Amino acid sequence: MTPQILVRYGELALKSTPVRREFERTLTRNILAHFLAAGSTCRLRSDRGHLYVEVTEAAPALRILQRVFGVTSVSEVFEVTSEPAAIAARLLELAEPLLRPGVTFAVRARRTGNHPFTSQELARDLGAAVLERWPDRQLKVRLDDPQVELFVEVRSTRTYLSFDRARGPGGLPLGVAGRVVALVDGTRGGLGAYLMMKRGCRCGVVATRDAGSLAEEVLHRFDPSGTVVVEPTAEAAMVSLGRLAEGERVDGVVLPLRVDEYPAARVRWGDRVVFSPTVAFTDEEVTERWNDVVHAAR
Repeated sequence: MTPQILVRYGELALKSTPVRREFERTLTRNILAHFLAAGSTCRLRSDRGHLYVEVTEAAPALRILQRVFGVTSVSEVFEVTSEPAAIAARLLELAEPLLRPGVTFAVRARRTGNHPFTSQELARDLGAAVLERWPDRQLKVRLDDPQVELFVEVRSTRTYLSFDRARGPGGLPLGVAGRVVALVDGTRGGLGAYLMMKRGCRCGVVATRDAGSLAEEVLHRFDPSGTVVVEPTAEAAMVSLGRLAEGERVDGVVLPLRVDEYPAARVRWGDRVVFSPTVAFTDEEVTERWNDVVHAAR
């Protein structure tokens, strides 16, 4: 059976219908671009609030999708009909190796559409089916922090079963919020570029030589088609940043500023919009958040 990944996106689903549809189209294009850059292929279909991605191998596909802005979480899922008996039979089959003797578990059921049962009733009945199937394993239901979680998402006539959720970067799809160029001369600049990308901005990057790996080995993983220019010195990088901002007609520049550096930046850039999303962060906070970004890029 072809592996299937369920892609969830939270913030997009809150938009008005026309905006949501445009954001979903952008997200779909971005997912395809990430798979193409990785030398892989996939097939996509959607319903409100979810995308379904058919792939050849689940593990590498999950890693790719975890780097796509707009994605809140991903799971490998197993599809069945929405008949309670079919759901229970397949869930028991798939969960059997996970439910070792003595473990605690919880059934997380969600439902969209019209059905003769509620989400709570389905979760209750499936939990009872688990306990009845393996009475000798001393399994225990624990809703708070269980060792095993069984996710059941009923979407009209089809149901999707999963046993893990891997976090995505969240935010908005790249390309829905304009274009900027960012100076990356260290982790503060790298984090600033990442945060602008997370808000949907296409972000060209100009990096100093010492910080080139931050752009090429980390940021580029979140936008394989993004522009990265590496300059030998900070001065050359600033010149390149101005040239790129003018040539690309961007909506603003992203700088790794602290509060006391803002006045000089305003003089340097004039009427150009200046963004500095890390201005309120301490160096320790920047390091902590950047380490999370590096981990997600792997």
